[in-house]
Amino acid sequence: MSYTVLAVVGVVAAVVLDRWVLRTRLLGRRAFWAAYAIVFAFQLATNGWLTGRGIVTYNSGAILGPRVAYAPVEDLLFGFSLVLQTQAWWVWWGRRLTPRAVGPGEPAPGRARPPGAGS
Repeated sequence: MSYTVLAVVGVVAAVVLDRWVLRTRLLGRRAFWAAYAIVFAFQLATNGWLTGRGIVTYNSGAILGPRVAYAPVEDLLFGFSLVLQTQAWWVWWGRRLTPRAVGPGEPAPGRARPPGAGS
């Protein structure tokens, strides 16, 4: 399987995870795109430096060919999927590990009502 196919599969998997599996819907949030723009800039700088100096090389038969800052476009797809999946899992786990707000007269999660408290 080529790097191109793996990169596209990674993006599709990340979008499915965000939208339908975890239901975090990060792709619809401005905050995600602002954070991704920052990551993207550093990804281009890092990839450009590594590939431009020949530290990392790619088999031309495994990539499409177009490059951005010396790095193949597949690296951008792969990086996007990694960032989206990481943030989706972060939000999903955060929702489950953060105690929910307790309403008036409601016991805190995991605690019994004190004796004489209303029903």
